[in-house]
Amino acid sequence: MKGHRDITRELLRLDNDLSSLQDNDGRTPLHWAAIKGRVNILDEILSENLEPAEMITEHGETVLHLAVKNNQYDAVRYLVDNINTSKLVNLPDHDGDTVLHLATAGKLNTMVGYLLKLGVDVNALNRKGYTALDVVETSGGSSGSLMIFPALREAGAKRCDELLPGATPDIQQIQDIQQIQDNSPNINSPISWPKRSVETPTQNHRRRHRRRREKQLEIQNEGLRNARNTITVVAVLIATVTFAAGINPPGGFNQTTGKSIMGRETSFKVFTVCNIVALFLSLGIVIFLLSIIPFRRKPMMILLSVTHKVMWVSTSFMAAAYIAATWTILPGGWGSVWVLVAVVSIGGGCTLAIFVGLGVILARHLLRKWEWRKKNAKDVSPRSNISRVEEMRMMRKGTQESTSNSDLDSSDQGYHPF
Repeated sequence: MKGHRDITRELLRLDNDLSSLQDNDGRTPLHWAAIKGRVNILDEILSENLEPAEMITEHGETVLHLAVKNNQYDAVRYLVDNINTSKLVNLPDHDGDTVLHLATAGKLNTMVGYLLKLGVDVNALNRKGYTALDVVETSGGSSGSLMIFPALREAGAKRCDELLPGATPDIQQIQDIQQIQDNSPNINSPISWPKRSVETPTQNHRRRHRRRREKQLEIQNEGLRNARNTITVVAVLIATVTFAAGINPPGGFNQTTGKSIMGRETSFKVFTVCNIVALFLSLGIVIFLLSIIPFRRKPMMILLSVTHKVMWVSTSFMAAAYIAATWTILPGGWGSVWVLVAVVSIGGGCTLAIFVGLGVILARHLLRKWEWRKKNAKDVSPRSNISRVEEMRMMRKGTQESTSNSDLDSSDQGYHPF
């Protein structure tokens, strides 16, 4: 995490559980963002997953501990404003230090003033039996300490020896309590969040797999929407070009009669037919896409598959119209035959090569999809434990999940053609 918000967003979209991964010191990406003061990364992670806010490091430090310890004032302000920190502000680490202890030890005047406004426990004791006021006095008489001392006093802070004996446990009791916390199996969840059942490795794998599948489907749906918009734009462009070519035909008009000069030529007739076909096919695509708005993935796939094939035909006729127009305006004679041959060879060859290449890619994808479905059908034994009711429910449910699986699982290239 280097503060690149867009990269962070994409990584979390691929796998939301990345935000909960811990390094050797128990620090998550959220912890590192707090250490570096990357407020934008904090916002990105917490907007996707609040679970990392619960987690602590191997030293018992919360995200608030790390932000205060590294004097990241803006990060502390953001955390306080956006998550419930009522328990975090008074939570001790393994040394018994609260965020106020850390702020006073670091002589962070602004941080101490802000924490005091939050209503932190100014008389909390660490493992050494020190309050925040004791920490200030033992750190020396620097200018920072001299400014913090009156602020703590004004907030009601006391030395450890000024606290009532019956209201505060002695040092040995504090150490015993901290020892119990160190040995507690729930040390990674010190905050009283709602209890969760312990996941088995299989359940954890299924949960991660389900999240990953949901993210893949979300990315696929976004790609389908983008493809729909792209096809619409391309169809409009083809309609514009062919319309302009139709009212301004190659060779021009006869100024007297208003008829096309090359109208009797075979090449012009080929141009006219191809241009009209390309024009009305593209117009049909535009009207079709604007009139039908599918809100499910399966109908969207069918719609795009059909319009995409029609787009192939429209593009082919537009290419043929261009070749015919070039043929029309070329001067006659044997000296120009090689030019016509070159135009037909290059134009037709390039178009044909592109379509053949796309056809091969499509055929390979359909083959992989068919093999995946065949293998998946074998894995589902007739003697499986799935009840007949569940089987019928899955059949009636349609093909959305099944198709989603085949589209995603049968392709390992990161894409699939229409």
